[in-house]
Amino acid sequence: MIGFLAACLQKGTARFRKNWVTRLNSKKRTVGLYHTTGFGKDDIVELCVLVRAATVDTPGNVFPPILGLFKSVVVTLTYLRRNRVQAEIGEAFGVSQSTVSRAVCGLSPVLGQVLAGYVPVAEDLDARTQYIVDGTLLPCWSWRDRPELYSGKRKTTGVNVQVVCDLYGRLAWISDPVDGRRHDVAALDASAVLDTLDPANWMGDKGYIGKQMITPIRKPAHRNLLDWEKEFNTAVNKIRYLIERTIANVKTWRILFTDYRRPFTTFADTISAIIALEFYRTRP
Repeated sequence: MIGFLAACLQKGTARFRKNWVTRLNSKKRTVGLYHTTGFGKDDIVELCVLVRAATVDTPGNVFPPILGLFKSVVVTLTYLRRNRVQAEIGEAFGVSQSTVSRAVCGLSPVLGQVLAGYVPVAEDLDARTQYIVDGTLLPCWSWRDRPELYSGKRKTTGVNVQVVCDLYGRLAWISDPVDGRRHDVAALDASAVLDTLDPANWMGDKGYIGKQMITPIRKPAHRNLLDWEKEFNTAVNKIRYLIERTIANVKTWRILFTDYRRPFTTFADTISAIIALEFYRTRP
């Protein structure tokens, strides 16, 4: 009897060990890349197809052969999404920092080019839609020969972009970057986005007063705000939070949130790539 129970116990233990290993292997097979890159495996494969089609006639490789196309795209997306140190990414993939750098340098502009069709331009904005706009600074290192990057408002250096969303909080448009010292209104004027649109359908913060938009009421110098003015400002701000959330979502690409460490001459291509990737990632 004891021998029978021991045999059953041993058999059950073996079955449990087999099931546990099976479940473990199953979990390994289903591990994704979303939290590292912002994309699932199928989307990354699609990006690889687009990159290959765009570079088929390009002499040489735009990615390090030791990584291959798929891993090079993953490395580039990881760098842009998480802003990890390149040497750290290299350790994870068993390659050197310089190999990671070649992948990022080669693929960042290509990704921006192959996904450019997903990025709306100013002419694509609907004149009948109500939009919310706000500016944000994309920080970078303080370059001694580029004092125009310093933003007195934010007390750091970077470039200014204007971000627009609709009343549902959906990202609608992002301007080209301008020097960080430029005011939001000047940056918006430089984009010419309002040249063919009615600003009365737009909403912004107090920095856009004078642009005929819906904005909060600024406190006059000679009196306090009246009760109805306070209520109006509260109502506006309850809508404006949508653009703050939209900007926060864009800056989940952490390379736009912390100081840009690569040469400043590559910043514009990096911004274009991330804008294209974000519109591609959030496409309907």
